[in-house]
Amino acid sequence: MSLLQQSRKIFAALVLTVVLMITTACAGGTVAQLDRTTTAPAASRDVAYAQLERGNTPGGQTFGNWVVQTSQGLIKDAYVRDNNKLGIVISPQVRPNEVRPLAKSLVQGFRKNFPNQDLKVLVYSPDKQLILTTEYDVQTNQVKYT
Repeated sequence: MSLLQQSRKIFAALVLTVVLMITTACAGGTVAQLDRTTTAPAASRDVAYAQLERGNTPGGQTFGNWVVQTSQGLIKDAYVRDNNKLGIVISPQVRPNEVRPLAKSLVQGFRKNFPNQDLKVLVYSPDKQLILTTEYDVQTNQVKYT
């Protein structure tokens, strides 16, 4: 049974990688900017907080939402800051050996949506402890894990 569960997890990670690569390739290199109306000052704090949860820019907000929606439950939460830092909280379904491939596919999608800059992907465990930092250097085109 353990082999079946592990195979299922690896398959899910591969499916997520393929979905991320296909959808970012079809996106034409940028995340579509959503039309946003100005929030009235009387808006509740929950609404303002929800807008900041996934991104502090419209593009970051859109990309953060997209990451969670397309992850098929592997990513519980995501945020984008300054269009160059992506933080994700993985679900308990993600095995330790699946974290790096997941982070690498996220760097690839992040790079296509926010090109020509150094990027960082922070991976947090379900209990929100930092478990992996992935850095992409635009000059060397290299990915570094710490």
